[in-house]
Amino acid sequence: MKLVIALAFVGIIIALFMAGRAMLKDGRDGAPKSNRMLHALALRVGLSVALFVFILVAYKLGWIQPTGLPVSR
Repeated sequence: MKLVIALAFVGIIIALFMAGRAMLKDGRDGAPKSNRMLHALALRVGLSVALFVFILVAYKLGWIQPTGLPVSR
Protein backbone atom coordinates (compact mmCIF):
# COMPACT_ATOMS: atom_id res chain seq x y z
CA MET A 1 0.00 0.00 0.00
CA LYS A 2 2.79 2.39 0.91
CA LEU A 3 4.53 1.60 -2.35
CA VAL A 4 1.46 2.52 -4.43
CA ILE A 5 1.08 5.83 -2.62
CA ALA A 6 4.80 6.60 -2.89
CA LEU A 7 4.78 5.83 -6.63
CA ALA A 8 1.75 8.09 -7.09
CA PHE A 9 3.56 10.94 -5.32
CA VAL A 10 6.65 10.39 -7.46
CA GLY A 11 4.47 10.48 -10.59
CA ILE A 12 2.85 13.72 -9.44
CA ILE A 13 6.26 15.33 -8.83
CA ILE A 14 7.58 14.14 -12.21
CA ALA A 15 4.53 15.58 -13.99
CA LEU A 16 5.07 18.88 -12.18
CA PHE A 17 8.71 19.01 -13.32
CA MET A 18 7.65 18.13 -16.87
CA ALA A 19 5.26 21.09 -16.83
CA GLY A 20 7.97 23.40 -15.53
CA ARG A 21 10.41 22.25 -18.19
CA ALA A 22 7.79 22.72 -20.90
CA MET A 23 7.05 26.21 -19.61
CA LEU A 24 10.71 27.17 -19.82
CA LYS A 25 11.50 25.51 -23.17
CA ASP A 26 8.41 26.08 -25.34
CA GLY A 27 8.30 29.10 -27.61
CA ARG A 28 12.03 29.76 -27.64
CA ASP A 29 13.93 30.77 -30.74
CA GLY A 30 10.77 31.51 -32.69
CA ALA A 31 9.41 27.99 -32.34
CA PRO A 32 5.65 27.71 -31.89
CA LYS A 33 4.35 26.95 -28.44
CA SER A 34 3.03 23.45 -27.84
CA ASN A 35 0.50 22.06 -25.39
CA ARG A 36 3.09 20.09 -23.42
CA MET A 37 2.64 22.15 -20.26
CA LEU A 38 -1.13 21.80 -20.44
CA HIS A 39 -0.89 18.04 -20.84
CA ALA A 40 1.65 17.70 -18.01
CA LEU A 41 -0.50 19.73 -15.61
CA ALA A 42 -3.60 17.78 -16.62
CA LEU A 43 -1.70 14.57 -15.90
CA ARG A 44 -0.67 15.91 -12.50
CA VAL A 45 -4.24 16.83 -11.59
CA GLY A 46 -5.49 13.45 -12.81
CA LEU A 47 -2.89 11.60 -10.74
CA SER A 48 -3.74 13.69 -7.67
CA VAL A 49 -7.46 12.99 -7.99
CA ALA A 50 -6.80 9.29 -8.63
CA LEU A 51 -4.59 9.11 -5.52
CA PHE A 52 -7.25 10.81 -3.41
CA VAL A 53 -9.96 8.43 -4.65
CA PHE A 54 -7.66 5.44 -4.13
CA ILE A 55 -7.01 6.46 -0.52
CA LEU A 56 -10.73 6.88 0.14
CA VAL A 57 -11.56 3.48 -1.39
CA ALA A 58 -8.71 1.79 0.48
CA TYR A 59 -10.01 3.24 3.75
CA LYS A 60 -13.58 2.12 3.05
CA LEU A 61 -12.41 -1.41 2.17
CA GLY A 62 -10.30 -1.60 5.33
CA TRP A 63 -6.94 -1.82 3.55
CA ILE A 64 -5.63 1.16 5.53
CA GLN A 65 -6.44 2.35 9.04
CA PRO A 66 -6.13 5.86 10.44
CA THR A 67 -3.34 6.33 12.97
CA GLY A 68 -2.02 9.19 14.99
CA LEU A 69 -3.13 11.03 18.08
CA PRO A 70 -6.33 9.87 19.75
CA VAL A 71 -9.30 12.25 19.53
CA SER A 72 -10.10 11.99 23.25
CA ARG A 73 -8.13 10.70 26.20
